[in-house]
Amino acid sequence: MATPSEPIVRRKLSAQVFERLKTMVTDGTLKPGDAMPSERELMERFGVGRPAIREAMQTLGNIGLIAISHGERARVLPLTPHSVISQVDLAAEIMLSTSPAALDHLKEARIFFERGIVRQAAEKASPQDVAALRALLDEQEAALGSPDIFIAADMRFHTRIAAICGNPIFEAVSGAMLGWLKTYHTEMLIWTGKENVTLVEHHEILDAITRNDAGEAEAALIRHLERSRALYVHQAS
Repeated sequence: MATPSEPIVRRKLSAQVFERLKTMVTDGTLKPGDAMPSERELMERFGVGRPAIREAMQTLGNIGLIAISHGERARVLPLTPHSVISQVDLAAEIMLSTSPAALDHLKEARIFFERGIVRQAAEKASPQDVAALRALLDEQEAALGSPDIFIAADMRFHTRIAAICGNPIFEAVSGAMLGWLKTYHTEMLIWTGKENVTLVEHHEILDAITRNDAGEAEAALIRHLERSRALYVHQAS
């Protein structure tokens, strides 16, 4: 009885070059900071034309494995949680701009994520962590009336809480979600005059963290995010 045959799929040359170059990066042949071989070297090594090399290099650049600069050799980048997660920034921006439902889902996801973060941060916070958060609130209070500076300090306050946990993925995800939400936030915040309310709520969160009270820190954060979620509005709403 004959067995079913599988079709032979011809892979693009650039895809094969990409796999070989990716292996050179992931197996340590090329380390962060190293210059990539020149196009001519790669053409001779792999026996392919310049278009295949350039397409493969562009793919490596698009996923954050290398940095491509005009007139210079491409260089290998270190992979970090931030660099990996930032690769979806453009896709997230498009998704949010075309879907009010996606914005609602993101706001819900942020609350779900940050309530766990703040509990762990409250349990782990040192006097130095508390001092850093207090300094950020001082910056935010000094920025009243300056929307961009106020919002930037607001974002740093939340990402600094995530950093207390000691998990760089927490910090990267927190920063990414705040960055995606920012477009839908600033004008509504200033227009509704909620800056002082935000500061009061941030102080409540910080007071609980200072006492290492995980339960109250979570409750204060939920109150803050549930109240402020109404300030993120999709243009199509």
